[in-house]
Amino acid sequence: MSEEQEVVIEQLGSSRDKDVSARKKALLLGRMLGLASEQNYSPASQSLAERAEHRARKQAAQCQANVETIYALALKYTPSDVVGSDPDPDWIYQFFAMAEQIHNRRMQELWARILAHELTNPGNFSLRSLETLKRLTWREALVLEKALGLSAQINGDTRLKLVSGYRLTGGLGQYFRKSTAVGLPLSQFGLPYSAILTLVEAGILHGSEFETGELAPRQGLRFALPETELTLTPKHSHLLLTYYRFTPVGDELAQLVKPRQDGAFVSGLKAVFARDFELN
Repeated sequence: MSEEQEVVIEQLGSSRDKDVSARKKALLLGRMLGLASEQNYSPASQSLAERAEHRARKQAAQCQANVETIYALALKYTPSDVVGSDPDPDWIYQFFAMAEQIHNRRMQELWARILAHELTNPGNFSLRSLETLKRLTWREALVLEKALGLSAQINGDTRLKLVSGYRLTGGLGQYFRKSTAVGLPLSQFGLPYSAILTLVEAGILHGSEFETGELAPRQGLRFALPETELTLTPKHSHLLLTYYRFTPVGDELAQLVKPRQDGAFVSGLKAVFARDFELN
């Protein structure tokens, strides 16, 4: 991507440009599309076919710049002390066919890490995952990062679970409660239901909640959260967890993102579960 194109994209998307008129943003977009005057080029003096050719050249140059940026970043992430592997030629072709459409610099970083990983340990990212990642905006990638920060591996299972609460399934205790379902308020920790729907629509989360089987009393569940481990031990029987589960595509994409610890979420989880679980 040229320096001019980077400037235009930054101006279009900058949060500091909130007060810029829509017309100015439209004019900036025209520069990206080759519909505005540039050095040695005036669209008013060109025919329709010439303007189309000029725009095609700009787009081709931008796609080439995207590929080159991702490749250069991948070189930074590829170790020199690890024996390389030969990636599948079809995978490589499809990778770069999609990568040329990735304009956001932060998303280019993700694509570069995938390429570096594939050169050292191929077969971890399917073409289906690449298709999903291609459709993600950076804002949606941030939603994924937040969801991963609230997710846990339970009892060593590598598949992440986004726990949404627990439920009382029987026993005398259920008659002394207004509700047998206890929800973990994910929206209070930056993940409202609209964000969950975003991940569902992107194919990263399954569309409905899951439940564990009834948990054995006094048998601890090891929760591995980012930078934190907890053990939740049911105080009695008739308890089960409710959770959202990542799709296979979501599990693959989770390898790309290093989630950040959310101390408030850990405290909130402890507070919600304290009635029916021992925590340590």
